[in-house]
Amino acid sequence: MNYIVLDLEWNQGVSTKPVPGQPLTFEIIEIGAVKLSADRLMTGEFSELVKPQVFKTMHFMTEKIIHLKMRELKNERPFPEVIEHFLDWCGPDPVFCTWGPLDLYELQRNMHYYNIKPLSDGPFAFYDVQKLFALEYEENNKRVALETAVDMLKIEKDIPFHRAFSDAYYAAKVFSMIKRDDTLRHYSYDVFNPPKDKKSELSLFFGNYDKYISRTFNTKEDLINDRTVKNCNCYICNSKAKRIVKFFSPTGKYFLGLSKCETHGYIKIKVRIRKSEDGRYFTVKTRKIISENDAIDIIERAERFKKNKERIRNERR
Repeated sequence: MNYIVLDLEWNQGVSTKPVPGQPLTFEIIEIGAVKLSADRLMTGEFSELVKPQVFKTMHFMTEKIIHLKMRELKNERPFPEVIEHFLDWCGPDPVFCTWGPLDLYELQRNMHYYNIKPLSDGPFAFYDVQKLFALEYEENNKRVALETAVDMLKIEKDIPFHRAFSDAYYAAKVFSMIKRDDTLRHYSYDVFNPPKDKKSELSLFFGNYDKYISRTFNTKEDLINDRTVKNCNCYICNSKAKRIVKFFSPTGKYFLGLSKCETHGYIKIKVRIRKSEDGRYFTVKTRKIISENDAIDIIERAERFKKNKERIRNERR
């Protein structure tokens, strides 16, 4: 078994949002990776630039951050050749590791564009090293930048940051310093291909919280009205919990709810609605036991949300 610590650099068009008729938002222009053994010793390196096929000019922010010009890519191999080389280098059954949750999703989106078979037909586990570092070293599990983590762990900075290989190299160094078994139990899950049916849905228990990844639905309404999605019961004892706060969307990016188990106390429920590549809807839902003070905070946020919604409705009359 090998760990593959991966980092990507990508270019984009003028907008960072999906553009109608534009199949890619981010086009990969560099793949960097470090291979680690089962005991997390470095055994291999991968670094290759990619010749762009979609965006013919370099976005000014991409050029500023990674100091790479479009002319430097014109003689490189196109993505299908690079990804074939990379996956062959990874070997069988690799465990992928990334700094943050986005790289594997965007890698598979680029693979999909070229009709290349995805990394998996459904969700698969990987290590988000940024999350692992936050769990083991940061108070309140706060996520930090890669260079901040490197400084905190006093890792020697012997190559520059902000290129694919160098960031993979430093992420691998950080990953090798994650020591606790209870931290390493916190896998993340890539959902580029969500579960296809009820039988393949995932219900995962992480000790202090659980995660549910649903199958896809035709509409958001079908998703929200599904019994499992609405379930607010205790994930520890499976007993019925009293709903304290109905689902509301404080930021528009997710729904938040609150229930209370007589045995285990308050339970925060967060429901993130995602859209699959084929235009269907699914959810990544978490339930977590929280303190009374955190529960009060959710109740107050729900009240503010309700009052603000009423104010806006009255202003429109």
